[in-house]
Formats: sequence, C-alpha cells, structure tokens
Amino acid sequence: SENGTGCVLSSSSEFPEGFFTPQERKDGGIVIYFIIILYMFLAVSIVCDDYFLPSLEIISECLGLSQDVAGATFMAAGSSAPELVTAFLGAFVTKGDIGVSTILGSAIYNLLGISAACGLFSSVVSRLSCWPLFRDCLAYTISVAAVLAMISDNRIYWYESASLLLIYGCYILVLCFDIKINQYLMKKFSPCCTCFTKAMEENAEQQPLVGWREENGPLIRQQSRKDSGIFQEELDYSHLSTSLHGLDEITEDHPSVFTMPEADMKRILWVLSLPIVTLLYLTVPDCRRPFWRNWFMVTFFISAAWISAITYVLVWMVTIAGETLGIPESVMGLTLLAAGTSVPDTVASVLVAQKGNGDMAMSNIVGSNVFDMLCLGIPWFIKTAFINTAGPIEVNSSGLTYTAISLICSVVFIFLAVHLNGWKIDKKLGAICLVLYLVFTILSILYELGIIGNNPTSVCGD
Repeated sequence: SENGTGCVLSSSSEFPEGFFTPQERKDGGIVIYFIIILYMFLAVSIVCDDYFLPSLEIISECLGLSQDVAGATFMAAGSSAPELVTAFLGAFVTKGDIGVSTILGSAIYNLLGISAACGLFSSVVSRLSCWPLFRDCLAYTISVAAVLAMISDNRIYWYESASLLLIYGCYILVLCFDIKINQYLMKKFSPCCTCFTKAMEENAEQQPLVGWREENGPLIRQQSRKDSGIFQEELDYSHLSTSLHGLDEITEDHPSVFTMPEADMKRILWVLSLPIVTLLYLTVPDCRRPFWRNWFMVTFFISAAWISAITYVLVWMVTIAGETLGIPESVMGLTLLAAGTSVPDTVASVLVAQKGNGDMAMSNIVGSNVFDMLCLGIPWFIKTAFINTAGPIEVNSSGLTYTAISLICSVVFIFLAVHLNGWKIDKKLGAICLVLYLVFTILSILYELGIIGNNPTSVCGD
C-alpha cells in the first residue's frame, strides 16, 4: 500500500518470514518454494474436483439453479473466498489501499486469462448462451463503475459501501428471476438480435440440463434455455447429475479416494497427492457418497475454507519467490500474484469447461469479478458503519482513469470475442483471449513502471 512518502510497501511484508534467509534462497533454497507452489496447485485442483464442485452440483440440484446461475453465485463465491479474506486483511489488518495492481491484475486475469485457459486446456467445445454472458458483463460493468466513482475522491463513506452491497443484492435478485427475464428478452429482441434467435434454435436441439428427467410431456425444462430456475418444483429433478464428475446414480457408492489408478503417471501423481488427499478425507465430508450427501453445505464451506488456506500459502510462496528473483512489485501484482489469487477460479472453470458446461465456466469467470466488488464493499461497510464511524476510509486512487478504461475494455473485448467466435469456447477463443491478456498485461506493466503515463512507483526501502 502507498504511504505518505509515495513508495509502495513490499508484498512480502504482509506475510510471515520465509523458511530461508535471502542468501539461502539465492543459493538454491528457491527450489523448495517452487516445489511448494506446484504442490499447492495440485492441492487446489484436488479440493475443487473432489469436494467443492460436487457440493456445488448438489446445491444447484436442490435449488434448481441453471449452470450459469450456479456459476455466478455459489461457484463464484466459493472460488473467490481468498479475495474476500484478502479484502478483510487489507481493511482491518494491513490497512492496505486499493492498488492499481490488485484490481487491474486480478480482474484482467479473471476475464481474459481464465477464458484463455478454458479454451486452450479444454478438449471439448462448449456452447454458450447469449443472455448469461450479457447479464454478467453488464453487472460487472455497473459494479466497476460504482467502485471507481466511490474512490474518485480517495474517501469511502458508509453510504457508498452500502450502495455497493445494494448493487450486488440487485444482481442476486435478477438471478432469482433469471429464467423469466431471459424469456422476456428473447421474445422482445429475437427479431432484431441474431444471437438470441440462434440461442433459441440451438437450445431447442440441445439436450436438457443433465439431471432432469427425460419424460414426454410439457415440463419446465422445455423452456427457452436449459435452465431450471430457482423457484421450480422439486418434482422436476432426478438424481444427482453427471455433468461435472460422471457420478453414477446416488444409490451407488463412489470409489474411494484411496483407490490407486491404473495408469503409471496417474499412480505417481496419486502417491504424491496422498498426504493432501488423506488430510481432506479426514476434514471434509465427501458429499458424493450417500452417507454424506445431506452434508453438502458443510462440504461447500469447509472446501472453500481449504481453498482460501491453500491459496494463502500459494501467494505467500509466489511472493517470496518473485522477491528472490528480483521481479518488481508492480509486475508481481499484475502477473504472478494476480494469477495466484485466482487459482481456484482457474481450476474450477477449466474443470467445468472440460465437461462442456460453458455457461457455468463463463458465469464463474465474470461472476467472480462481480463478487470481488462485493468483497470490497463488505469490509468497507463494516469498518465505516460499525467500527470507525468518525470518518471515511482513506484510499489511494492513482491511475483511476487507466484502471477504468482497462477494466471496461476487457469486458467489451471478451463479449465481442465470444460473439465473433460463434458463442462457443474453443481453442481459437482461448488463443484470442491469451493474446488480449498479454497485450493488457504488458501495457499495465509499462504503466506501473512509469514507462508510459505518469505513475512511477517504487518499493519502500529500495
């Protein structure tokens, strides 16, 4: 965070001391940090695949959530838990400001970086619906504009933070009536908007949302989109769907996590992951099993807590490794730290994209950014309304104009890229998003280093 001297405190000052001294890290100890980083990546993927996403699947089934609504709400909230923890630490512990690196790096990576990963690492071409992406992009644009308006005077008042919570509340309300709004818009704009017309035609041919009973007769699932809607009757659901994890009927028990794979490479990975698998098995109820099925909310919250803890260790290790390698703080914030804090979003989105659930992946990507804005509003409101009522929160808003332009442009670019790509996630879209992400990142790094613009920053003590 910037202080009165105009310098920026090192990110490593917000973490405990490392295992080695700076000289020991330079002499080879840095290898240990990279091993821990790789292991944390493995741990996050295990938590997401074995516990977080299965619990999300049951939540979606019980509430009748469509793929995109589930991705924009529970999936976004759970995978963004590290950002919520970081926001509280910044407001109450480290007293950090909102740096350009934090907002810009994380937002750009979430929108473009994760979209690139979903396209490049998924072997399945996922179809996308027009309305969910438009809805989430519009909500994110409004929330970004609200945050930028709040910090334009470098002060946050209680009513400003409350308005941010109100915006998110309106977003949730729209999601509650998502299917009705979607139907109305399709009828209203389908004559003049080809994407709505194509969506209606394609979704009429697609299979219904996995998990619905395929019976003859007029069911709600025959509506405009493969949605279920929050307020649907429980009679229209079948057993736990197989869309994410290939689960069998609920009467059949799921294979034990201690079952050794048959392939040699998978066996090696299984042996390496055995400590984290054992720890998760002892601490998180596996809701894929009939015995723990009704504990799915407990699984959701505990797995989200594990995701937060693992991400904290991951960002800690990445920060020290970057400092050891001499990577500038501004570059770290825009690249390694932004990617590190978004690891749960990346893993979760790629996993569901590999199963063909494109709407859920994209709604998680954009919905996580909308939730990140809420992550700022909650600690701000608590601090200004209940703890420090004497005055507003002082923040730093340097680079505000560039931040606004970059965030809004990234939202517009991802929407146009999906539209021009025929509303599907494939390797071509992944390549386009990767190029756009690299362009944005390079321009942002040049701006942070003061090469372009007029925003030179330095690390305190350097």
